[in-house]
Amino acid sequence: MEVTLLGTGDTTGTPTPGCDCETCERARERGVERTRFSVHVHNERTGESLLVDASPDFRHQFLTRGVDLPDEVLITHVHFDHLDGLGNAYRLLDGVPVYAADETDPETGESVVETVRRKYDYLDSVTVEPRSPLSAFRACGLDVTLVPVDHPPLCCYGVVVEDPRTGAKLSLSGDTNYAVPEASRERLADPDLFLADAIVPASLCEHHPLGGRHEGPDGVPRTFGTKHMTREGALALADDLDADRTRLVHVAHFYPVDEAFDEPLAVDGEVYRL
Repeated sequence: MEVTLLGTGDTTGTPTPGCDCETCERARERGVERTRFSVHVHNERTGESLLVDASPDFRHQFLTRGVDLPDEVLITHVHFDHLDGLGNAYRLLDGVPVYAADETDPETGESVVETVRRKYDYLDSVTVEPRSPLSAFRACGLDVTLVPVDHPPLCCYGVVVEDPRTGAKLSLSGDTNYAVPEASRERLADPDLFLADAIVPASLCEHHPLGGRHEGPDGVPRTFGTKHMTREGALALADDLDADRTRLVHVAHFYPVDEAFDEPLAVDGEVYRL
């Protein structure tokens, strides 16, 4: 299993257009990016590729990273930075299954799969297929499971991808705060590679209108506001899950410049073979 981090940034990416903060300037100087979130998983045994989330930066990501166009796609939730790249299926992809969760979101009155089907009903090349959370299904020769996480007010899902032949395991937290349900933690546990939402360091919680929450024993917030984990929360969850290797993703340009490119914060283009 070859995992390519196509997009490791949050909603605006880094560098952010029109922003001259030190972190964005440093990214430009270093020639690195954190575009909107997307992960490419290539099954080297079958030659197939699964795309986890379709970033609005789809075209740029596939032009610059040298990976194959996806054979199948998985969508974790309906925020635009994880979904709107599906429009690139037009004239590029042919007969692509798009998987998403089938449980109804009380906030929207429809499931993720229903929202995707409604928004992209004009794409004849896309076939939207419902999948039940916590039930594994086969995609690109890999075993894939959607796991509920906590990203209020919308339903959102983490992802587990396992190679049934080798046992290699990739876990993605999805967009979530630290309060990931226990059943989901059990499925995410013991990954070879864990990709964890870590939007900002905990020190920035004082600037959020809602502050931080889910404080650890040291009093440090593991959740920024209500929707995303802090760096410290993501690393705590990685410890909880006994992850072999962790990369922090969905990273905002608000990280102070002297911390913004430290390990284990990921940047676009990283490749891992599991």
